Amino acid sequence: MAFDVVMPQMGESIAEATVLKWHKQVGDVIAKDETLYEISTDKVDAEIPAPAAGTLLEILVDVNATVPVGTVVARIGGASEKPTGAGAPPAVAAPPAAPISAAAPAPLVEEDDNSLEGRLRTKSSPLVREMAKQHGIDLARVQGSGQAGRVTREDLEAYLAKGPVAVPAAPPVAASIAPALPAVHDPSAPTMGLTPGMAVAPAPAMPAFAAGERVKVEPMSRMRKIIADNMVASRRTSAHAYTIFEIDMTHVAQLRNKHKKAFEAQFGTKLSFMPFVMMAACKALRAYPIANASVDGDNIVYKQDINLGIAVSLDWGLIVPVVKNADMMNLGGLARSLNDLAERARTKQLKPDEISGGTFTITNPGVYGDTFGLPIINQPQAAIQGVGAIVKRPVVITGPDGTDFIAIRQMMFSSLGFDHRIVDGATADLFMAFAKKELESSTFGLE
Repeated sequence: MAFDVVMPQMGESIAEATVLKWHKQVGDVIAKDETLYEISTDKVDAEIPAPAAGTLLEILVDVNATVPVGTVVARIGGASEKPTGAGAPPAVAAPPAAPISAAAPAPLVEEDDNSLEGRLRTKSSPLVREMAKQHGIDLARVQGSGQAGRVTREDLEAYLAKGPVAVPAAPPVAASIAPALPAVHDPSAPTMGLTPGMAVAPAPAMPAFAAGERVKVEPMSRMRKIIADNMVASRRTSAHAYTIFEIDMTHVAQLRNKHKKAFEAQFGTKLSFMPFVMMAACKALRAYPIANASVDGDNIVYKQDINLGIAVSLDWGLIVPVVKNADMMNLGGLARSLNDLAERARTKQLKPDEISGGTFTITNPGVYGDTFGLPIINQPQAAIQGVGAIVKRPVVITGPDGTDFIAIRQMMFSSLGFDHRIVDGATADLFMAFAKKELESSTFGLE
């Protein structure tokens, strides 16, 4: 009897997944828990093990096909069974879109609808949700052409093109201030013939290449599309501002060199510079909790837990696993959690809850020699810290007697990108000054 292999539920909010790769072909023998195929969801890529041992009889979902959770994607039979069909997997056609009816509007899906269709409709891409928010549109009222009625960017643009839509009114400008504002003329802005509330069609995108130009075109991967949507949505959402501090990491380097062998023997993991940065950030977040907050409409949500997202670069994209309750850990706990999550990110072994729930993110472009970076905020967080390369530089040092001299020190530039809607520049500077002092003087529990 054949055993059905179904698309797994990779998290409560995940309603569909895309098959990225089959590790076995029809007719291959597979052991239980051996990797059978890879999938991608809105949250994470993962390798899926075989639920039973035997022979792969059928592959029912082709690579790059997106199907709802619970869909039968393959069948496994006994070790002696032979496949009856052709070896090549068939392509899975997407379910037909519901016919568009001008007479009846799309049914309204309640916000608490937890059905598969309800989750698929409301889990549109971040870019689509941000576009809908800007235009005051309830996605449940848009006819979707995607999987189970999922609203795509093209669906939303077509909806906007039909005519006037409800656009949130801009806040009134005080009469005493308005006359003082100079008129600015943008000759490229189409202003003629517009009426209040009418949607303005976006300017046509410039072509990426000219006719006859030698190019190679390949489609974005699912992860690349998600990253692109998230980055654009974040820039549109937060008022990004930055501050950059120079930090003397000589003290940390000396601590690390002195204790790294004993540390590895005690905790079973290597000690890099990042756990020191993480611990300093945790202390700064406790001192300045606004950097650990989020914006919810007109409210500020102060997160009581400190969950550090650590950006990990992969060959196929970028992912941000989260160290939960990082402020409750010592240096050893931070190092073990960091190294474990980074390794499992590279081997596609992360679970959805391990890349969600972050309250503050740290990214380390310095590992590639970057002086400093200006990273984009990871929504819905309020700040992100960038860590530059640690480089030996000549620095002016003032001795205990007040005498200045030049010394070779291990220096690092670190940036803080912050949402200026709720984090003031002075607060951002105080946050970084606090982290700087910790890195330059704290013993981090090693001495």
